[in-house]
Amino acid sequence: MAKVKIQNYIEPFVSPPVLQKVFYLLILVSNSLLITLIHQDTRLHTPMYFFISVLSMLDMCYTTTTVPQMLVHILSKKRAISFARCVAQMYIFLLFGIIEYCLFSIMSVDRYVAICHPLRYKVIMSPWVCLLMVGICAAYGVVGGLSYTFFAMCLPYCGPNEIDHYFCEVPAVLKLACADISLNDLVNIITGFNVIVVPLSLIVLVYVNIFATIMKIRSAQGRIKAFSTCTSHITVVTMFAIPGIIMYMSPGSDSLSNNGKKMALFYNIATAFLNPVIYSLRNKDVNRAFLKLVGRGRAPE
Repeated sequence: MAKVKIQNYIEPFVSPPVLQKVFYLLILVSNSLLITLIHQDTRLHTPMYFFISVLSMLDMCYTTTTVPQMLVHILSKKRAISFARCVAQMYIFLLFGIIEYCLFSIMSVDRYVAICHPLRYKVIMSPWVCLLMVGICAAYGVVGGLSYTFFAMCLPYCGPNEIDHYFCEVPAVLKLACADISLNDLVNIITGFNVIVVPLSLIVLVYVNIFATIMKIRSAQGRIKAFSTCTSHITVVTMFAIPGIIMYMSPGSDSLSNNGKKMALFYNIATAFLNPVIYSLRNKDVNRAFLKLVGRGRAPE
């Protein structure tokens, strides 16, 4: 297939470049800080915080795939990207996104074991098991990303090669094809079912069992404490999953409306910014580790 140029048009409702730079820097700083705290404080060396650190790394990689190029396009008059870089951006963006969906399901399993089988938690969620789970998610992302990208690249592209979007995303690129994309819509729905709906279904099933176990706890304080360990995860999954489902499981141009593009910005930037805030704001362990890091060990226990 011959190389083409893909031009990204920036709509008026995109936030100013300075604000986007600030958000991007905050994403890098907040997620890096959270990873550092988890690495430095031995009390945070648990499966839950290991998965949170992986999530933070994914958020930084996920955002870095698109935001720097987006800023270049906003600040430059020449808003173009080569076909090869467009394909690479699509694949890497999907790779990290799918791994994150899979990681969310693993994190729900971690909460299930911690709440429903607390005495066997450290045995079941051993370091090797945690690494194996993350490895499975990585393989899931590689295959899922290839499925989306391969079928999109099999289509002929005849021009005008102008993407009505902020970055190279599969639904936007498919609009450039000069051929019937009904097969691609079908592939996207099937792949989306496997990489989005299946993990989300597992999360729902796991939380049904978690809530059933929590309701059996006699102490009201114990139930509240158990629920509080799940709220952060549920909030993050909801923010990330709903826009993804709308973007990748809506056929045709439904996902390319202005609202759809706003949602793409939301799950690309806002979720990566909010994740470390949600996981640390009401988390006493993380706050204690931060105070210890800043105060050089003088934080209150």
